Amino acid sequence: QVQLVESGGGLVQAGGSLRLSCAASGSIFSIKSMGWYRQAPGKQRELVARITSGGTTNYYPNSVKGRFTISRDNGKNTVYLQMNSLKPEDTAVYYCTLNTRGRDYWGQGTQVTVSS
Repeated sequence: QVQLVESGGGLVQAGGSLRLSCAASGSIFSIKSMGWYRQAPGKQRELVARITSGGTTNYYPNSVKGRFTISRDNGKNTVYLQMNSLKPEDTAVYYCTLNTRGRDYWGQGTQVTVSS
């Protein structure tokens, strides 16, 4: 089993920053990728960013490009999402994911609320 524990969410004013962290533990072998999804109220869950084991990064909504940065510490099995210049439309529950051995694992989610 793999466990993912997220932290770093909270309430921030528009224009502010937050850094999300996600620490993975358990039976972890050959991590293919780690990433972050988000789900806003009344909307579908969307992939925000992903980073492969080799360090390749991808950002999916155009709205986060240039503002969000994903990174990882392989030694700590931890992935980070630095979010700058936050906007009210970034308000959502953010979920960490990990893909290993053909399976996806999910964290419990952390709430990010951006006030205008």
